Amino acid sequence: MTNPLGLYLFLAVLGAGWGLNSVLAKIAVSGGYAPFGLIFWQLVITSLILGAICWMRGSWPKLGWAQLRMALFVALIGTIVPNAASYRAAIDLPAGILALLLSLVPICAFPLALVMGNEQFSGRKFLGLSLGALAVALLVLPGEALPDAAMLALLPLAVIAPICYGLEGNGVAKWGTGDLSPVELLFLASLLGVVIALPLAILTGQWISPAPPYALPDLALVASAMIHALVYTGYVWLVGRAGAVFASQVAYLVTGFGIFWAMAILEESYASSFWGAMALMLLGVFFVQPRKQIPLVAAAPLRHTKGE
Repeated sequence: MTNPLGLYLFLAVLGAGWGLNSVLAKIAVSGGYAPFGLIFWQLVITSLILGAICWMRGSWPKLGWAQLRMALFVALIGTIVPNAASYRAAIDLPAGILALLLSLVPICAFPLALVMGNEQFSGRKFLGLSLGALAVALLVLPGEALPDAAMLALLPLAVIAPICYGLEGNGVAKWGTGDLSPVELLFLASLLGVVIALPLAILTGQWISPAPPYALPDLALVASAMIHALVYTGYVWLVGRAGAVFASQVAYLVTGFGIFWAMAILEESYASSFWGAMALMLLGVFFVQPRKQIPLVAAAPLRHTKGE
């Protein structure tokens, strides 16, 4: 797949898959499951899938202090903390709201990059940050964007995830991947996450028994974990094939598809203020995205992506 049309179609598949996760999270918590139990099994399934990919590639992560420190950072900031917040927020917030707030990731990443010294101040990106803040304000201010005014208290909880993902990206940019490929890093992080999430699930009474019978929430959990692992691997492949700037456009598609799936599967509907917030958010993402274009050229295969 080296032609631009094929790459755009692949980008759309990634966006559709990632966008579906907000709906799957909503379905998973509808069965009464709590965050740490869901996170544990999600990490188990992700570890199995990524482990199989590493086995097929014949490439396993190194086990040194540098690798373990980075994997622990990714496990905590990239999975356990944001997923715990997102699953809790999904109990009461509409999936479309969660999908919209998830598009804050590149907007949250900009101020964090300034603090960590990864970027210098940019008027264009500050404008994008301001537009993202206005989008959140449209959701917060009195109106009909939220079906229930009581949901307002949960918005800060839903914003934890994009802040964590922004911090994760900046951390990887600043400290590197510990000489691991992205897939190897996520595999090692998932294994560490399993070790951390298991006692959390048991001690908090959130353990989910793997015994049948299985209902829709169980299927949603399995589907979410599989999508996360496969789409992440596909994203890494796309970065190597078409460049980071091209691949970063998936942020728009994740939001759009997330809202589409919420309307189609959960039959959610939104007020005009919500659509205004969405327009401002996507415009803000446009301004904070990198501007330098990278040509769509064939690059090294996935197994040679170390250090990305």
